[in-house]
Amino acid sequence: MIWFVLTLLLMIVLITVLVLRGENLAHLDRDDFPKQDYNPSPGHNQVLETIRDMSRSARGLRGRARLMALRKHMDGLSEGREFVSEFRPSGPNAPRGEWVLAPGANTRHRILYIHGGAWVAGSPRSHRTITDRLSEVANAAVFTVDYRLLPEHRYREGLRDCQEAYQWMLEHGPDGPEPAEFVVVAGDSAGGSHTLVLIAWIRDQGLRQADAAVALSPSTDLTLTAPSNRLNIKTDPLLGPTFGSLMRVPLPVLWWLSFFGMRLSPSSPLASPLRGSLENLPPVLIHASDSEMLLDNARRYANKAKDSGSPVQLKTWPGMVHVWHMFPDVLPEAEEAFENIGDFLRKIKQG
Repeated sequence: MIWFVLTLLLMIVLITVLVLRGENLAHLDRDDFPKQDYNPSPGHNQVLETIRDMSRSARGLRGRARLMALRKHMDGLSEGREFVSEFRPSGPNAPRGEWVLAPGANTRHRILYIHGGAWVAGSPRSHRTITDRLSEVANAAVFTVDYRLLPEHRYREGLRDCQEAYQWMLEHGPDGPEPAEFVVVAGDSAGGSHTLVLIAWIRDQGLRQADAAVALSPSTDLTLTAPSNRLNIKTDPLLGPTFGSLMRVPLPVLWWLSFFGMRLSPSSPLASPLRGSLENLPPVLIHASDSEMLLDNARRYANKAKDSGSPVQLKTWPGMVHVWHMFPDVLPEAEEAFENIGDFLRKIKQG
């Protein structure tokens, strides 16, 4: 009996280390990309108050009630904001989502946008401040996919929604069937992870590849082994209070919780795009803040993509909140980030 128990324990340890954790990627902790150097603008304090409001909206709530409060608060972020774009539902016989059309946008140039929210929250409405500016700076029609969320649905179902939306968008624009001339996949945080997973899937399926990808503060590795996952807890006002306490839980326990919650190993390339092949990918632009917990996730992905021969740019901003792009009307740094995205996409269009 004791040999059976010891064998079982050994198997659990091996699965934990070899399957759930995966390869040690510490060799990718290189800071090879340029950085900004300035103090955050005064609008940053207003953003911090918005984040505190989000925390207060769910205070004292637990379980599903807390999740519903978070979702409601995120959707409310677009209320009272001024937009230049038209927001149009995708319509019948189309993936769930909405088209975002800035004045004069070229409808043959299309961006599939995948919103963030830790795969449990967020919607096309919650991220309109991003998609509105993205349509404008890219002069493109943006389709924000309303993918299925945890815990009501499986992780893979949400990912499948993004895959189907991409294939549909290749042949359909906001005015009906029309082949795309220029295609981009973009997303933030958890949606940034889906973005990076998607371009690898497109490559592996032999589909028409996106011309470019943009990932804003992306989650790239659910094993949570990158240094900033712990070192930046106190400097990340959004993710720190929410996920910082998780970092006190032993990593092997977190890996198993992730496995049972998502029905997927945290080291799977479907959940951690950093851990898949990064060869033969389209040009990728990544934005991150040097104070956020996901900083080294972005650095590791950029370094591995660069080592694999794929064109990648990583641009970091000092002291910004996670996905500061949500506040272009408050933060000059957000506007600067969108201008950088516009420049990146224009250069690709020009060849």
